[in-house]
Amino acid sequence: MQNDKFKSEVELLKKFFELHCKNKHTNQTNHCKQLTYNYEKINVELELCQECIELIHYSFDRLIECPHDPKPRCRTCKNPCYSKEEWKKVAKLMMYSGIHLGLSKLKKYFTLKK
Repeated sequence: MQNDKFKSEVELLKKFFELHCKNKHTNQTNHCKQLTYNYEKINVELELCQECIELIHYSFDRLIECPHDPKPRCRTCKNPCYSKEEWKKVAKLMMYSGIHLGLSKLKKYFTLKK
């Protein structure tokens, strides 16, 4: 995977996790995570609760270790690297955030049309 693609995947995870955590959990704290991918260091600023921090770190590790190039969507991968339990947590979080972001885009679209 190219470094730009990796960075966009990291930003997407960050966006989804922060939206979910902000709406569902309390006690968010600022947290900085440094990732290394293809010898490039990437700093990620996160504002998450402890439970979400642990889960996003797990997701970052899975992303870094993904052996596929190009990277498939995890739900269509023939050799998933997520444990079943962690996959269910992340899938639920991604579904919630994806729907929420989609609805907010529709809301903006219809607000601009008036």
